[in-house]
Amino acid sequence: MASPRKTMIEKGGNIVEDPTNTATKSKDFAWEDSDVIMSSDSEGSDFDSEGSDFDFEDFDSGEEDLFFEGLDPRIDREEYVEDEEDLEDDVWETPLPSKRSCPPFSVISSGGVGTGKSKSLHKSGTGSGTRPTENRWHTILEEDDGEPQPLRFRPKRPNGPQLVNDATYSPLQLFQLFFTTSMLGTLVANTNKYGDLKQQEGRKMHWKHVTMGEMLIYVSLVIYMGLIKVSRQVDYWSKSPLFRLEFPVSVMTENRFLAINRTLHMSDPQLDRENDQKKGTPGYDRLARIKPMYLDIVEACKNYFQPAQNISIDERMVASKARIGIKQYMKNKPTKWGYKLFVLADSATAYTWNFFVYEGKTITPSGKGLSYDSVMQLMDFKLLGTGYKLFVDNFYTSPMLFVDLLKEKIGACGTIRSNTIGFPKTKVNEMPKTAKRGTIRWIRNDKLLFVKWKDTREVTMLTTLHKAFNNDCASRRVKDSTGAWIRKDVPIPVCVKDYNANMGGVDLSDALIGYYQVLHKSMKWYKTFFYHFLDIAIVNSFILHKEMAKLKGQTPLSQLDFRKKLVLEIAELGAHMNGTTISTPPPRGKRHYPVHLPKDKRMNCKYCTTFRQKPKIKCRMFCPKCKFAFCFLGERECFKEYHDMHNLWGE
Repeated sequence: MASPRKTMIEKGGNIVEDPTNTATKSKDFAWEDSDVIMSSDSEGSDFDSEGSDFDFEDFDSGEEDLFFEGLDPRIDREEYVEDEEDLEDDVWETPLPSKRSCPPFSVISSGGVGTGKSKSLHKSGTGSGTRPTENRWHTILEEDDGEPQPLRFRPKRPNGPQLVNDATYSPLQLFQLFFTTSMLGTLVANTNKYGDLKQQEGRKMHWKHVTMGEMLIYVSLVIYMGLIKVSRQVDYWSKSPLFRLEFPVSVMTENRFLAINRTLHMSDPQLDRENDQKKGTPGYDRLARIKPMYLDIVEACKNYFQPAQNISIDERMVASKARIGIKQYMKNKPTKWGYKLFVLADSATAYTWNFFVYEGKTITPSGKGLSYDSVMQLMDFKLLGTGYKLFVDNFYTSPMLFVDLLKEKIGACGTIRSNTIGFPKTKVNEMPKTAKRGTIRWIRNDKLLFVKWKDTREVTMLTTLHKAFNNDCASRRVKDSTGAWIRKDVPIPVCVKDYNANMGGVDLSDALIGYYQVLHKSMKWYKTFFYHFLDIAIVNSFILHKEMAKLKGQTPLSQLDFRKKLVLEIAELGAHMNGTTISTPPPRGKRHYPVHLPKDKRMNCKYCTTFRQKPKIKCRMFCPKCKFAFCFLGERECFKEYHDMHNLWGE
């Protein structure tokens, strides 16, 4: 260590040493809160780090090395005391640390060591024991006195589903909360307008108006296709033994499904034409073709659920390679090409509460950047309430955003980039490049806490919710002195622990959608959004089902079973609205089963001839066991009724 600087004065025309300078008479100095306070009469800083051999980084790193070994720096490190005779006998009374999962440590604060009273380490020391206020990185051995007060959680509505708690809801009833009758009516009306328009333009297509019942059956088939995957849509109606799927054939013909699929339209075609004429002007709306369904889905997501205290915001990619300006590329996402959505989700349930579609680079309303405006747009403060804890990644995190959220009584925590405006630029006592796993550095700036933590790489965090360190540990694989991998508990900041537990709301929602997503390849970009809106409605309905079952102490359905039941209920409702029923073929493996007669052959229906008094009804379905032909249509289930009447299924 470099000796203290001498103070020189002018006396009798000569420059001599100041006899009053205590720094030249004694080596007295005090350790105060891991900082060096040197006696000196010089102006400005009491300690010149540049002109001294003392290194803050080496000092704090040495303390942490002792900490990782389970030792107390004040007891076990010799360089804390320069002369043992200077120590009073009654200064140290703290017992040796005991073994526990996370190594103990001594906190240096205004209260002294541990819980004892503040005492000077040296007879001539005059330190006050308070934490210094200079701009430097601190270690976990220093107490964070600025721990924020816990937020008082006051949501506008009770947490969870906004439904009648003691009522029983079927999958169809929950789905209809999002895919409403008015939305279905708009979809049918605009699809018919678009079909008529294309027919008037000379498109070679056989088109007749779709009914609400047919649209429901179409939706049920789209969801069904997310459960049963084939390479082409026409294979669902294939008669090949490799496919021969019974459900699509029983509810809708292949030609009718493809006709509805070609003309599906969410917006009014006339309004679309008017909007297309505004291209290149501020009045042009890029999302006009999806707006009717888009706005209704967002409103429904907010109305029927209130998030718990922990929420998260992240991006979601909807896969597409369509040639349109709103398509984005994100190299760090599993889905790299597609449409980007900004999503706010409940961290616990993964319920999609709010979202909006990114339209491309534009001037943001506030002038504070896309990340700032995205969060403020998703955070509907009037409907949410106060006291929420928001978790975001480094795209959104900034001191300006977190301060403004705190004004709305919303706490925030997230990773942050070191080049973000407002991030501390000081290099004093910063994280060493060779720091051990679990090393922590932190700086508090009023309500903002900046934290660095060394895991496999350096992690930087910003939070308004936590204190710097709370004795938490994480289990990590590290190499011991022999080079062997072992499990070891290392310190972890509480903000990192909370971030890992609550940041995955949007990712979990993406996973739930991805298991059975209904997305199909399409030449029309707006159809991709139609499929995704269906996915959001289904997954949110499933989450409501789980939460309602939890409130009643019941076992919820799995998502697969929920979707299966939903498909059947939607198809049955659609058939009922059309005045028909779904023809249910007998289970395979039974001896009585229908087969097609040759194309040039038809036979009279046995059931119609015997019971309906309609002897001239010709049909092409034949039962090899009974040797009779039967009607196999939605309006006439002669095959099923005949075999049910004679109880022939078990033969």
